[in-house]
Amino acid sequence: MSKARLYSGMQPSADSLQIGNYIGALLQWRDLQESYDAFFSVVDLHALTQPNDPAELRAKTRRTAAQYIAAGIEPSKSTLYVQSHVPAHAELAWVLSTITGFGEAGRMTQFKDKSKRYGTDATNVGLFTYPVLMAADILLYQSDVVPVGDDQKQHVELTRDLAERFNARYGQTFQVPMPVIQTETARIYDLQNPTAKMSKSAESDAGVLWLLDEPAKSAKKIMRAVTDSEGVVRYDREAKPGVSNLLVIYAALTGRQIPSIEDEYAGRGYGDFKKGLAEVVVNEFGPVRERALALLDDPAELDRALAVNAEKASAVAERTLGDVYDRIGLLRRR
Repeated sequence: MSKARLYSGMQPSADSLQIGNYIGALLQWRDLQESYDAFFSVVDLHALTQPNDPAELRAKTRRTAAQYIAAGIEPSKSTLYVQSHVPAHAELAWVLSTITGFGEAGRMTQFKDKSKRYGTDATNVGLFTYPVLMAADILLYQSDVVPVGDDQKQHVELTRDLAERFNARYGQTFQVPMPVIQTETARIYDLQNPTAKMSKSAESDAGVLWLLDEPAKSAKKIMRAVTDSEGVVRYDREAKPGVSNLLVIYAALTGRQIPSIEDEYAGRGYGDFKKGLAEVVVNEFGPVRERALALLDDPAELDRALAVNAEKASAVAERTLGDVYDRIGLLRRR
């Protein structure tokens, strides 16, 4: 019996992924690739909605792919590739855009938020149609499930609507995917501002734990993380956001339950707790960092692995695109 199909991806938007990406996506993907026919991409076409230096974008794409692999997303177990290496993504996005209503695209929360923040003149059409390209990413591979953060759930709902609309008009063509939403406990907050989600666009680098940081730098950031004056290691998201955030990180990286960690550090204060967490983070990130840097030291071999998997992805994507073109009445080249 064949495995169910899964698709997910992340943008190459920073030189290093951060711990929120690692806990919220990569650890989940690493487990899911064992039970699904998994397709994971570095979605570099999506990154074009923001201004990029060409050389930096290429470097970030390689660095993101290397970190996928270093975190355990094995090209031999899953199909790991770069989005732009499979032209069918852009081709299907155009077809889907012709069945997407202007109003429903305009209602996407991320577009509304960004266009309101920066103004319509500073907001490009690519950002407006971003969810349609995301729908194409998912539907090309006849995906059964899509692991996403809660902020992307609306985009997966649009994907489902477009799949059902196309199937109703032209006949059964697309698998209608289901979102798999990460749990709230996987949300990681800024170390210096624990009421804000940890982000590459944080005001201060001191609040972000990067996978490729030097171990000593990661430990220093944890030791300086904002807590409170109570001095008690216990989880209370409202009253103790800083300590609660550190407990979530500790639990996610060790597989332990938060009450067990609270018991271990009862009466010991924040200094011991932070030292323990720093050790956990350094031990977890150390091997990932070393493997990622080793992969980046041999870019030709990394590119070769990505090219092999792009061929695998293209074989699946082109079959879907061929069915789409036949159903909508395009004259096929002979």
